[in-house]
Amino acid sequence: MQFNPERLELALRRRRLTAATLADRIGFTSVSLSRIRNLRQVPPRETVERIAEALSYPIEFFYGDCIDSVDENSVSFRSLSSVTLREKHAAIAAGCLAYSVADWLKSQYNLPNADLIDCSQERDPAAAARSLRQHWSLGEQPIGNMIKLLESRGIRVFSLAENTKNVDAFSCWRNEEPYIFLNTFKSTERSRFDAAHELGHLVLHKHGGSNQGQQAEDEANSFASSFLMPKADVLSQMPRVHTLNQIIASKKRWGVSAAALIYRLHKIGVISDWQNRTFNIQLRTNYGSTEPDSLPREISVIWKMVLDDLWKHGIPRNKIADELRLPQEELENLLFGLTSGPDLHRPAVGKPSLSVIEEK
Repeated sequence: MQFNPERLELALRRRRLTAATLADRIGFTSVSLSRIRNLRQVPPRETVERIAEALSYPIEFFYGDCIDSVDENSVSFRSLSSVTLREKHAAIAAGCLAYSVADWLKSQYNLPNADLIDCSQERDPAAAARSLRQHWSLGEQPIGNMIKLLESRGIRVFSLAENTKNVDAFSCWRNEEPYIFLNTFKSTERSRFDAAHELGHLVLHKHGGSNQGQQAEDEANSFASSFLMPKADVLSQMPRVHTLNQIIASKKRWGVSAAALIYRLHKIGVISDWQNRTFNIQLRTNYGSTEPDSLPREISVIWKMVLDDLWKHGIPRNKIADELRLPQEELENLLFGLTSGPDLHRPAVGKPSLSVIEEK
């Protein structure tokens, strides 16, 4: 297998390093490294070993086939003004690695098929949220576990351990399969809203790369708010609100942040403009950027089932990383930190099905 410069570019982006920095670390000139990156010179294995060590990647990673790329034009970051180019490239590169992980999963297990509707012609995001809830037979009830719901409907969900608040989440379509990537640096409530936001992009903006721009972001936010907090349910539970403590006590029902619930209550007319301003001021004054009474973190149900199945059959949890020639930390970052655990050694057989049962 020949050295693959595309994988070198991918590793550089994941490590947020420039080629000049890498050249300095391995004792090369920028010109010499450029010849390797452009495949004008095939590097000897000793050179690749130095590159692998500098980037903390297995040397075999650089001899693999090309990995599908995430279309940057189809990815929208909400905090675009805050996201640096290196942060954006690193997150998108994580998505590329997730593609190879998803392919491994598909080769080993039978997965739920994608079950989404196309609402790209729907002008009202709230109506789209109601349509999807109806399609999924959710009624008006709160969603207990957002990641579990998404996975049960055939959406591939991965985590992003980017250690920055600038990268919220992103989503994309690949070969008619929907993907959502969530930053685990966020609170559970924020992550659930991010998941619903990206779900909005998947159903509202599937065609034409139209999930770019502030209008698309506003539409996805409106979808998420309506999807997580159905108007009828909110009105039945909170017809009147007098204090911030009421909001903090009630937000667990919908698994949203206090700020998101305040916004929703104001949007549907339960609280006035004055109450909206007052509650937001009180929330910032009393809690700052901390989410009051936060929920336990949600994790991937499918990947927990996979790793439990590997453990049951005596297959070490680092098998996936080894087969994909990935650093174990990269896999752990994508799989909600689930890959650390006990290992045994017995062969596995068959290709079992993974069925995620959504709680009613």
